[in-house]
Amino acid sequence: MNDLPDDAESRGEPPPRVPVKIEEFFAAMAMALICCITFANVIVRYFTDASFAFTEEFSIFLMVVLTLFGGAAAFAKDQHIRMTFVTDRLPRNLARKVEYLVMALSAVMFALMAWYGFYLFWDDWQYDTTSPGIGIPQWIYTIWLPLLSVVIFLRILGRLGRLFRQPAPGEQA
Repeated sequence: MNDLPDDAESRGEPPPRVPVKIEEFFAAMAMALICCITFANVIVRYFTDASFAFTEEFSIFLMVVLTLFGGAAAFAKDQHIRMTFVTDRLPRNLARKVEYLVMALSAVMFALMAWYGFYLFWDDWQYDTTSPGIGIPQWIYTIWLPLLSVVIFLRILGRLGRLFRQPAPGEQA
C-alpha cells in the first residue's frame, strides 16, 4: 500500500470549478464554534456548577452542518468514504463503471434528502415548531438540511462531469 492519497488531484484530474475552500472554510467555522461553545460551557460549569442551556442544541446543529459541508468537500475532491476492497480488484474499465454507478446513486440519495428535507423545513415553518431545548424556531436548524444536500448534490454532479470528461483507462488524452 502506498501512503499517497488516492484522490482526484493525485490522479491528475482537473480541480472543481468552484473552489472547495468555500466548504472547507464553513466546516472550519462550524468546528471553531463547536469548540468555543463547548469550552465556554466547561468553564462556566467548572466555576458555577451550572451550564449554558443552549450548548448541546447548538453543538448538535453545528455538528450536522460540519458533516454536510465536509461531505460536500469530500465529494468534490474525490475523497469521500468508500469501500474499495472489491473495486480495487476489478478491471479498470469495470471499476470506472462502478464509480459512475456509485456517484449516480449518491446524487439520487442527496436529491431525495434535499426534497424531503425541504418538507421537514416547511412543516417546521408552517406549524411554528420550536426547538425542545431553548424554544427558538426549529426551521432555523432544519433549513440547512435541504440547502446543504443541494450543495452536495451539485458537487456530485460536478464530480460526475469531471469523471465523464476524463479519458477512460487505456485511452489517450
